[in-house]
Amino acid sequence: MSYNELVKGRFSSENQIYYITTVTQGRVKYFSDFFTGRKVVSEIRRLHDDNLLKSLAFVLMPDHLHWLFQLGEKQHLSDVIRLFKGRSAKCVNEAYKRQGAVWQKSYYDHAIRKHEDIREIARYMVANPLRAGLVENIGEYSLWDTIWL
Repeated sequence: MSYNELVKGRFSSENQIYYITTVTQGRVKYFSDFFTGRKVVSEIRRLHDDNLLKSLAFVLMPDHLHWLFQLGEKQHLSDVIRLFKGRSAKCVNEAYKRQGAVWQKSYYDHAIRKHEDIREIARYMVANPLRAGLVENIGEYSLWDTIWL
C-alpha cells in the first residue's frame, strides 16, 4: 500500500487534538527494553520541544504507542507522524544493531471533538499497562506521561 493510499481521506487540522495509536512492525516488543523505550520517549519530547505539537499524554507499550497531542500550527498530522516514526526507528535500530522497518506504515488517528473529555481519554490511555498486566501500580511503569499530574 502506498503512502498516498494510507492517508487518503485523512483530514489534518492545525491545533486539533488527536489521539493516535501506532504499532510496531510484526508486533515486535522493542519497548520491553527500558532504555530503548526511553529513547523513543525522548523523540516524543523532541517533537514537543520543537513546537511541532503539544504532547498531552502518551503511553509506550512493549509493541505500540498511544499518544494524545495537539497538532501545532502549520503542521500536517501525517508529516508529524512520519517524522516521529523515522526518528524513533533510527533509535530502535541503533539500540538493536539492526536495519529495517520498526513501525507499521499505517496508524489509527481520532480527532478529538469538543464534547469529548480529553482528561478521561488520557486516564484510560495511561492505564493500559495496568489492564495489560504489565504492572500492578502505574507508578511502576515508566514509559508514560501526561500533563495532568
